Amino acid sequence: MAEIVNLRQARKARARGEARDRAAENAARSGRSKALKALEAARAEKDRTDLDAHRRDPRRDDG
Repeated sequence: MAEIVNLRQARKARARGEARDRAAENAARSGRSKALKALEAARAEKDRTDLDAHRRDPRRDDG
């Protein structure tokens, strides 16, 4: 005997799958993910603060 399938659920599942495939194609086409962009921004900020920490203060006169 065949399995009973709710056509509405099957149609929605197929639509979700197609949307997921389209999203993956768009993400590959667009480049980096949001997480990678955030990671790069955090690394740039850390580099900037590390550089500022090593900067000499022109107001101090050490001799």
